[in-house]
Amino acid sequence: MNSGTAPFWLGENNVPLVMRRVVLALLPVTLCTTFYFGFGMLLNVGLLVAFCLVTEAALVRMRGRNVRQALTDGSALVTALLLALALPPAMSWWTLLIAALFAIGLAKHVYGGLGQNPFNPAMVGYVTVLVAFPEQAAVWPGLTPAIDAVSGATPLDSIKMQLGQMRTMAEITAQADFGMLAGRGWEWINLSALAGGIWLMRKQVISWHVPGAMLATLAALYFVFYAFSPATHPSPILGLLSGGTMLAAFFVATDPVSGAASNSGKIVFGMGVAVLCFAMRKWGAYPDGIGFAVLIMNMAVPLIDRLTVPRIYGHKKGPRI
Repeated sequence: MNSGTAPFWLGENNVPLVMRRVVLALLPVTLCTTFYFGFGMLLNVGLLVAFCLVTEAALVRMRGRNVRQALTDGSALVTALLLALALPPAMSWWTLLIAALFAIGLAKHVYGGLGQNPFNPAMVGYVTVLVAFPEQAAVWPGLTPAIDAVSGATPLDSIKMQLGQMRTMAEITAQADFGMLAGRGWEWINLSALAGGIWLMRKQVISWHVPGAMLATLAALYFVFYAFSPATHPSPILGLLSGGTMLAAFFVATDPVSGAASNSGKIVFGMGVAVLCFAMRKWGAYPDGIGFAVLIMNMAVPLIDRLTVPRIYGHKKGPRI
């Protein structure tokens, strides 16, 4: 479209369209997660969508903004879906409400609303609940009779715990809660998130830089440790298809607001998320570490942008720091 002034071509992407495409890309992983963990996941989705939209409407109204426009831009809906996929289905409704209040209220509107948040809203809500209610937030239903139907540990939990008991990876992965490539169910959940992420790249909603850098770095770290001692370290495939790896790589770390601006900055950001995630999985207290890794790298974004965003033509060259 020619508007008479630069830029002449505005492109087809706008916030509602981008958010609708993200929602569509999340459908495969949502259905896959529901298949393996039951209809409690859909209850999570329904409650979090309601809580996020009500919180969004209330805060937008308090700020004197257009409520209808805020509710139809799709950003609160995407936050709700990401929260629902990050949290197990056995959580109480009031815990989900707290997650929504922190995600939409604290992480988004305290900083000025859509486009102003320095931290990923969904990860703020997730980490808040994970820290405050670890027994609820970190425990997923078991997928096999060998695992308690209510308090089954995730494959990452199981690996860390059993390695501490001096078992080998061959013994661990031979158990019923592991499938062909990774944890039973989790491998297909991650592959469905990968499929949705590839579709987003084809639609040019996201670029390859963040997910490519994150997954390549994470695979390289797993490979180094696995090559050194395969009996005591997960394989790269198991690491990539466990926990929230693919969901984070394509749907969380790619957030254009809380992430780096330049392509080189996105690569640095993705690599940083991978290094922190791997370190937390191996040595940290939490089995996954994705949420913490993303939020820590969100704090580093101003520095990353300062070092990687190209200098405007005509500005005097000087020290960046």
